[in-house]
Amino acid sequence: MKVIKIEKKEWTPGVDQSRDAYRLFGPVKDKNNYIFKELSRDQQPDMTAQETVLSPKSVLFPQSEKILEASLDESREDHHIMSRPGTDYSPRAVIGIKPCDAKAMLLVKLNFDTPDYRDPYWCDAYEATTFIGLADNHPSVYDFSTSTGSGPFAEDGLDALLVDCGDIFLAKVLTEKGSSYLAAAGFTTEAHADALKTIEKMKADAEAAIVSHIETDGLENKSILELHGASFWEDLAFSCINCGTCTFVCPTCWCFDIQDEAKGNSSSRYRNWDTCMSPLFTLHGSGHNPRGEKTQRVRQRFMHKLKYFPEKYDQGIMCVGCGRCVAKCPVNIDIREVCKTMNDYEPQN
Repeated sequence: MKVIKIEKKEWTPGVDQSRDAYRLFGPVKDKNNYIFKELSRDQQPDMTAQETVLSPKSVLFPQSEKILEASLDESREDHHIMSRPGTDYSPRAVIGIKPCDAKAMLLVKLNFDTPDYRDPYWCDAYEATTFIGLADNHPSVYDFSTSTGSGPFAEDGLDALLVDCGDIFLAKVLTEKGSSYLAAAGFTTEAHADALKTIEKMKADAEAAIVSHIETDGLENKSILELHGASFWEDLAFSCINCGTCTFVCPTCWCFDIQDEAKGNSSSRYRNWDTCMSPLFTLHGSGHNPRGEKTQRVRQRFMHKLKYFPEKYDQGIMCVGCGRCVAKCPVNIDIREVCKTMNDYEPQN
């Protein structure tokens, strides 16, 4: 495996050089937090950012996205015929994505790119994107990614992995897309022969620093109906205020709503993020709501992440252990504790 050595003094000029071939996205400071956004010509990705409020999933799945448009002008032959709007799918690079967020992209891909249906909006954006990861040398106290099939140095979903080694970055080239981006940035100097050993040592140290873990070994053999009917859901949901924060900060949540808007002779259809924690999410046109109660919505969220998803896709749980929902929940509902409760649950005879 090729490892590229990047001097820190060469980093900014190289990133600027890559703008000729790529639209760039990366973490930047926003008030008291870090967010992922498209970088303007005078912006650099902040490679010191420890945590971003949201993952960069919006690069592929915008919070609000126009998916169809039509003219209502009846003098036109194509009036009232919906068509896909022009969207920029030129090459783009997400720089500084954490490994667990890259793994989340692969889980989301299972929903948007299936043998039966290919979502063109998400898939076209995914295919246009190169993911340049940044290994997490100092995982947060909320991080439990090593027990969800990911980790601070994981490579799943990445095209290249950067490792901050002080005065230099070491870049593991993982795919052709990663190699192409590094070449476009002018990063071509191969690292010394012991570079992989250096990375492995740093990986072991970072993984050892993660003290939070979850157990999921018992979930596979649990009955869906028994878990669904368990008595602990009422207690768990008691403090929930259905704010939806957990779903919006989650890198693997993909729920959306469709909204049609018209102005003058123009009509547009938008896809907007939605949340299963809202009572409106499952409200039928008839007025019936199969999840009208808070407990039902809380149960749905955790059953989907920890039971329904693994049984449908056989790809592990629908969680990458980033810990955002734990850190941001205003009433301290903790998916690690919920997972333990579900994993240890034994129905009463």
